[in-house]
Amino acid sequence: MRLGMFMMPLHPAQRAPSQTLQEDREAVILADRLGFHDVFVGEHLTEKSENVTNSFIFLATLINNTKTIKLATGTSNLSHSHPTLIAAHAAMFDHLAKGRFIFGISPGALASDAEALGMLSEDRNKLFAEAIDVILAIWERDAPYDIDLPNNRFKVTTTKTSVPEIERGSMYKPYQKPRPEIVGTVVAPFSKGVIAMGERDFHPLSANFLLEQWLPSHWTNYAEGKRKAGKVADPADWRIARTIFVSDDDKTALRYGRQDSSSPYRYYWSMLRKKMMLSKRHGVFKADQSQDDTEITDDYLVDRLVICGPVNKVVDDILRLREKVGDFGELVYANMDWVDPVLAKRSMELMATEVMPRVNAALAASREKRVAGL
Repeated sequence: MRLGMFMMPLHPAQRAPSQTLQEDREAVILADRLGFHDVFVGEHLTEKSENVTNSFIFLATLINNTKTIKLATGTSNLSHSHPTLIAAHAAMFDHLAKGRFIFGISPGALASDAEALGMLSEDRNKLFAEAIDVILAIWERDAPYDIDLPNNRFKVTTTKTSVPEIERGSMYKPYQKPRPEIVGTVVAPFSKGVIAMGERDFHPLSANFLLEQWLPSHWTNYAEGKRKAGKVADPADWRIARTIFVSDDDKTALRYGRQDSSSPYRYYWSMLRKKMMLSKRHGVFKADQSQDDTEITDDYLVDRLVICGPVNKVVDDILRLREKVGDFGELVYANMDWVDPVLAKRSMELMATEVMPRVNAALAASREKRVAGL
């Protein structure tokens, strides 16, 4: 099982972005040093607690400061820009990173972003679907372009101005062939969008927002999409994000990970609860949709959605998760604000050097037993 990282990022709004952006860069550089496979970085335009407004720009600052970690938009909000722009930017980034790039995509869910862009009444899911079709068409076709897909508002043409002998009217294709890995973040239980991911060979990342009981629904739908495409789903392509804090002792783990009023984990889930309530998406937190909204408290969320403890406890919790949801390829560690940089870095270090090796050793031993028929 691989280890990845996800960061919204999410910081107290009063903290200066000049500081938090450097902190987030430091987290990615440390993750690279510790052997994390990839990092997904989100973007929003109109939320002060979320400091990255363009994930491409942020990730570009890390290309020369990292060696092996794959840099992933997490996500690029496709409803916010013309697909020609995104296709060009993503292809250029892939060349700059020499293939250390994953194209994470989504419609863009923040209503205030949509209002600021004058598109609050638009169907962002439809925009998203139309945009990705055009991006792929640009990457798959040669100039001059004359892209006019059925029921798609985006028409891309360079036929009138193309000058083939000097390559005018042409666009770069990505460095990776035929294209970068495409990953979609999945939030809703039983998401139908995961079926489409399977059909198109996009890979799902199940968000850390979800109660673990809903996670198997993502694999079921992804496998269905793969079957529709005449292929077999590979668990290695499924990522699951979880909120995790690893400490050297139980007392510190509970204090920093759940209980203390200044805990970055409490702050994160308090903000997520408010954001989801505002957008009427808080059903993802419920064990049953008949559950009363008043039960969705900060304590409810940190108790159910934060894995915290010393190494052995976190290993046991991850193995229990794996047993409950089935095989998956990558555990994605959700990065928090560094209220205490020493504890935050120690958690990442323990996760990479102690927790994951023990998890993988246990999984390997279990596979050997199954093969031996024990």
